[in-house]
Amino acid sequence: QIMKQVPVRFDLKTLHIPTYSAEKLSSMKDTDWNDFLQRVCSLLDSTEKNTGAARSKLNLLYYLCTVAVHKEVASRLISSQLFPILIQQLRAAANWDIRARVARLIGLLAFHTSELEENVPVSEVTFL
Repeated sequence: QIMKQVPVRFDLKTLHIPTYSAEKLSSMKDTDWNDFLQRVCSLLDSTEKNTGAARSKLNLLYYLCTVAVHKEVASRLISSQLFPILIQQLRAAANWDIRARVARLIGLLAFHTSELEENVPVSEVTFL
């Protein structure tokens, strides 16, 4: 059975980070970018196992998928400390929706980045 991809939508009200546009993210100063990235990483790296935490992670991943199609944002995200956390989530997440959304985000980042370095393990997505 072929499953149709549903459009990516995130809920602004339940997202625990500021929802900047891709243009705003790409033009952020390094300190603001690092603060934003730190908040994203801490939310994704959360080890809570309840349904609310899973929904919150999914919502954050939906948001990241929408901004990852911007070349500069994808380039900054794929070369940041977020990428190892995404790989870890792909391996460890018990929720299949989260794993699928993480895999999609990694694919979007790899596709839209301006330069993909050899040490970025995007092929790992296909083996998990």
